[in-house]
Amino acid sequence: MIYAVIGIIDLILAVAMYVIIAQVIVSWLIAFNVINVHSNGVRTIIGAMERMTEPLYRPIRRLLPDFGGIDFSPLVILLIIGVLRSKVLPGILMEAGNTLT
Repeated sequence: MIYAVIGIIDLILAVAMYVIIAQVIVSWLIAFNVINVHSNGVRTIIGAMERMTEPLYRPIRRLLPDFGGIDFSPLVILLIIGVLRSKVLPGILMEAGNTLT
């Protein structure tokens, strides 16, 4: 049971990581006028990504100082996801394996 829960959490973290990376790339493309933001489809995709990631960014943005026009909150979230996926979740699985046997 614990393996399934950890697997689902890992999948959710992986999807969040890919969404954050896609949002960062799209924001760069918008900043350099590669993507036309006047298109309804583009605005819908951008709005959906912002609604998914804004709850993650908001607490980090409150903690970080203002760096001008640069937003480091996606980087911080990606670092947190990386630590969770590489250290915390395998540690939980190892502990669960020790208690199950």
